[in-house]
Amino acid sequence: MKFEEWLETVPERVKRDPVWSFFAYRRALYLFDLAWEDVQNWPNGPGIRALADQLLRSVGSISANIEEGWGRGFGADRNRFLRIALGSAREAKGWYVRARHLFSTQILEERLALLDSIIALLIT
Repeated sequence: MKFEEWLETVPERVKRDPVWSFFAYRRALYLFDLAWEDVQNWPNGPGIRALADQLLRSVGSISANIEEGWGRGFGADRNRFLRIALGSAREAKGWYVRARHLFSTQILEERLALLDSIIALLIT
């Protein structure tokens, strides 16, 4: 699903929240939905399930920490949570690389590029 199509599926209540104005947040939520779909058809097995869990946890942590930071207002507390979100984005990138054998080259490249864009937004 393309980002523009995904936007249509997001509840209006979410779009009215102030954190929605932060583009990195929108991208992070989008990535979580993509990651969720990515792991649904993986083969079953203890190693694979553990890999899927780690991938989803790290991807989910990006938007969760942005939400937490936004809920803290401005200043040092918000910045601390944005740094944590940045760490989670870098971790998610690593999990995608570790799981690369379960993805097509195209999907892997798209996910890594999306993570690069999230990382760049969080750094600035």
